[in-house]
Parts: sequence; structure tokens; C-alpha cells
Amino acid sequence: MDSLLLDVVSAVKFGFNLYIDLLRDWDFSALVVSFIAFMLILSSFEIFDGKLASFFFIGLRKTPFIRSYINKKIDEASKEIHREFHKKTSHIVFEKNLPVCGQTVENVLSSARKYKTLEYIKWNEGFVSGSVYPRNDDLAVLCTSIYKEFLWTNPLHPELFVDIRRMEAEVVRMCVTMFHGDKDACGTTTSGGTESILLACLAYRQLAREHGIKHPTMVIPVTAHPAFDKAAHYFSIKVIRVPLDPITYKVDMIEMKSSITDDTCMLVGSAPGFPHGIIDPIQEIAELGYRYNIPVHVDCCLGGFLLPFMENVGYPIEGFDFRLPGVTSISCDTHKYGFAPKGTSVIMYRNQYYRSKQYFTQTTWPGGIYASSTLPGSRSGALIATCWATMMYHGENGYCKSTKRIISTTRYIIDELRKIPGIFVFGEPNVSVVAFSSNNFDIYKLSHSLSDKPNGRGWNLNNLQFPPAVHLCVTDMHTTKGCAERFIQDVKEIAKELMKKPNKKSKGCSLWIISNDTGSFNCY
Repeated sequence: MDSLLLDVVSAVKFGFNLYIDLLRDWDFSALVVSFIAFMLILSSFEIFDGKLASFFFIGLRKTPFIRSYINKKIDEASKEIHREFHKKTSHIVFEKNLPVCGQTVENVLSSARKYKTLEYIKWNEGFVSGSVYPRNDDLAVLCTSIYKEFLWTNPLHPELFVDIRRMEAEVVRMCVTMFHGDKDACGTTTSGGTESILLACLAYRQLAREHGIKHPTMVIPVTAHPAFDKAAHYFSIKVIRVPLDPITYKVDMIEMKSSITDDTCMLVGSAPGFPHGIIDPIQEIAELGYRYNIPVHVDCCLGGFLLPFMENVGYPIEGFDFRLPGVTSISCDTHKYGFAPKGTSVIMYRNQYYRSKQYFTQTTWPGGIYASSTLPGSRSGALIATCWATMMYHGENGYCKSTKRIISTTRYIIDELRKIPGIFVFGEPNVSVVAFSSNNFDIYKLSHSLSDKPNGRGWNLNNLQFPPAVHLCVTDMHTTKGCAERFIQDVKEIAKELMKKPNKKSKGCSLWIISNDTGSFNCY
């Protein structure tokens, strides 16, 4: 302990002296860097936990000179992001008020079609990573007809809409069967993968509280979806993010085991993880959970309608579902590789006991007894109906065929990327996401150049960070003839040029912007 205190005192002394020297020169950039370095030194000691480090950082940012510097840099970055984001839509004039008189059906349709001409990325030709998964005109006609049939339905009123109640039950049971759940396994439909994850985290937090855990903690891979962080933020759960194995890019199981404490309420594995497309060692995570009686959630949102069919089409993978005794819940997106319209996912549990922890009831409200099985109250029955219709339309054979197309295309892209000088692929991705980078040039420069290709041939890829990388999420769009070959050829041409000037850096970064208002379009 004396040695530890001496180390801390030395670190404080070093940081203070550095601060005084820099303050004398009034070098804001170096000052900020020195403070961050100083705090990182302190945070390396166990007596300084995350909350204390966060407290120091927040206090540091409030000091006038550092706040001014940070605000300046944020303002510069915001302007650059805004310019890039709106460079092809800056001419748009937005409607700000309701029309005085309602418009005719024909006029509204005409306006909507004009809005559609704003699209400048050819997502329907395979130039986009993920985002749009099916390519089937007959499916579009089917879903449009089904949506019209069930337009006004709402499963909040199950006594009124028995048809939707049945469809939802069948969607859940079909998914449970896909993941080898027994007769006790169950679940609910949700609005998407984020809600599915939120509900699993809520259920395990409630379970932890019932077991006397006052400060529940989830242990998750560093690559786990940010929906887990959102759940932690909403439900007051502490997050321990476990690093990856630097070779395989799977979660480090030694670190995960050492992160388990008496407060651990859940363990998480991704199948696959969004950033690199790598499946975590689900079997080992499940064994840990089973041994220590900790719930294990498998995030299969991305791979939900690929993994269950891969073995049937010649791509065997390790266990990931309810056949592993330690797995207690699985999230699976029907609106990705299930090809259903956006707005549906499924959260599955090993039994009704776990599922009951996500429910909310209010029995003393003057308006009557209120209960909801998921986060929203009212939900769109039409989306549940289109999800059901999509699954019935494809069937097991249809999903096996789409899985084979997508996985074989992904394997082709992986093999070809590895042949390109200057490019390397992260780990051994065995589902549908390929992450790649370079040790020779700025990978963001390659991504930027791909997006700026002329004549509508710009690629919309996902930029990653920590470390810098780019990934392509392969969908059925990419299985069309010539699409994968076109992607490889474009990467090859740009990489060849970048290898000639490897030190040139871009201003790119990994950025996700999620907004529920139109303020970002400057219509106010």
C-alpha cells in the first residue's frame, strides 16, 4: 500500500509540474493532452474507479480555458460534419407548417414521389453496407397488401385483434424453434434490436434486485452493441467492457471471467458482433454463466436469420443457441436477414420466469388495470402482420437459399480483399460482415474515396474506430451478379493509388447520427 501511495504521489507531482510548465506557455493543445494523460495515469490505479475518473474529467472540462478550447474544436467538427452531411441536400426547402387545406390523395402521392428523388445513394443496387437487406419485388407487393389489411390494428387491445395476437405468437414460436428452444422457451416481438436488448437487460436487472443486488453490473465485450450501454444508462446498470483477443477479435475469456463479481447480473456474447463480424465464444460464455448462475444473453440481432440455417447449407459453426444450457435469452432481428419490413425484432427467453421480469403492470390506476409486455403501449399490428407474412413466404427453404447466397458472397469478398496489397481483414469473420483496414495508408481515406466515386457509384460503408477500420455488411443486395466483383475492383483501384502516398491523412471518423427531429436539416 505504501508503494502504491508513493506511485500516486509521484504521478500527481509529475502532472502538476507538467501543468505549470504548460500553463506558463499557454499551449492549450498540450495542456489538454497533459491533463488527459495525467488522468489516464491515475485511472490505472485500482483505487481510482471509473466514476472518480469521470468526475475529474467532467471537472476538467468545466475550467474556462479548457472548455473554450473544446468548444472551439467541437464547433469546427460540427461545421465539417454538417457540410459533408448536407452537401447534396443544401438546396432543399422544407415544409414548416401544416397546409391550410388538406391535399388530395393524388397530390400527396405526387409530393412523396418528388421527395423520393432526393435519394443520391443507389441503395437498391447494392452500394450500401447493411441498411436494406432483401431484394424481392414479390415480397414488397405481399407486405404492402398485408399492411393494408391490418393497417389500424394494435396488439395493446388483444381482445379486439385476435388475429394479430395469433400472428405474434406464431412469429415468436417460429423463432424459438429456429434457436432450438424447448416447450418452455418463449418471448415477445419488439420494435427492433435495441428494444430487444433493452428488455433483456431490464429483466436481468429486475432479477438481480430480487436477489438483493443493489448495484447490478453487466459484463459485455467491448464490441457489444451500444444498446447495452443505452440499457445501462436507462436502468442504472454498471457496465464492464471486456477487451478482445488481439488476434481473433473475439472477447477475451480470461478477462471476462476475472470481471465477474457478486454484483454481476448478466453476461453477453455477440453472434456476430457488428464491428468486425466475429462470433464471440458463446459456448464458453454460456459455461461461465451456468457455472456461476448468471444469466447469459446472446445478441443475435444481426445474425438471427443466418446462423440457424448455416449448418444446413454447408457452413457449420459453434453452438450459439438454447442448446447451450447457460444461454437464457437471445435477441433476433426479423427486419434484417429475416427480410421483414423495418420495425420488428424478437426477444426470446429460456422460460416464462425470465420473460416475466420485462413486464410492467399498474393495478391502481383510476383508468383500470394497465399492463404492457414490452416498452411501448400501443404498437403497430400491421408490422407484426407483415413480419409473419414474410416468414411464411420464405419458409425454411427460402432462408436456407438466402443464407447460402449471402455467406458465399461474403467468403468471396473476404478472400479477394486479402489479395489486395495494403489491405488486411480483421480476424476470421464467418457470417456476413467483413471488417478491413491497412497498415500502409489511412483507411478512412479509402472509405471517403469509395463514397465519392462519380456517376452514382459511391459506396456507403461503415467506418469503425479503435482501431480505425471499414466494414461491409453483406446483404442479399450484394449477391446480384457483378456487385461483389465491382466492390472488389473499386477497393483495389483506390488502394493502389493510396499505396503511392501512404502518409496522406483524411479527416474522417466513425460517426453514427440518430435523430428523431428535423433540426439537423435546419428547417427551424
